[in-house]
Order: sequence, then structure tokens, then C-alpha cells
Amino acid sequence: MPDPLIEAAIQARENAHAPYSKFKVGAALEAIDGQVFTGCNVENATFGLTICAERVAVVKALSEGVTAFRRIAVAADTEILTPPCGACRQILWEFCGDTEIILANLHGKVERYD
Repeated sequence: MPDPLIEAAIQARENAHAPYSKFKVGAALEAIDGQVFTGCNVENATFGLTICAERVAVVKALSEGVTAFRRIAVAADTEILTPPCGACRQILWEFCGDTEIILANLHGKVERYD
């Protein structure tokens, strides 16, 4: 049975705005109460102003007043699974603490990190 959080991340990936890199990423962040906040990467021509899917999901949750999280799924169309970048790792650690991180691709490969 597929994990609904992974499915939400894969679906969120479809909304990515990646006209420069063509590298679409989706994320789905599950709060302690079961709410799910999704995010996708949004590129900018300067690249420095690009925001990753994980940060979009975290900021959406925080902006709705949610501050306690269970896990986050990150999905990309890569053979080798794509972990969060350094900036995302910092945001995840600062706002989500010891949250489980699930990496997935579009071919069913999944890895989980506690």
C-alpha cells in the first residue's frame, strides 16, 4: 500500500516552477495532528532566490500556525534519491527537529531517515 505522504509529495512535484533546471521536486510535511502541507521548488532567474520544495512546505505550515511535525517526504525524478540541500537541512532542523525524512523517486524507490 503506497504511503499517502509520498504520494502527496509526488503530486506536489507537478506544480514545480523549474523552467531553468527542469529539475522538479515535491515535498509533503506531516504535522503531529495529521495535517499535510505540500511544497514544490520555485525557481528564479537569479537561482539565489530559488526556494526549495521542503522550505515551501515548512513555511506554509508555519504560516498557518502549525509548529509540531512528524515527518516529511521529498520526491524527485532521479535514480539516486535527492536529499535536502544544506539550507533545507538547517530549516528542517530548526523548525522540525528530529523529524523523519523520507526520500522517494517516481519509480518506487524509498529511503527513510530518522
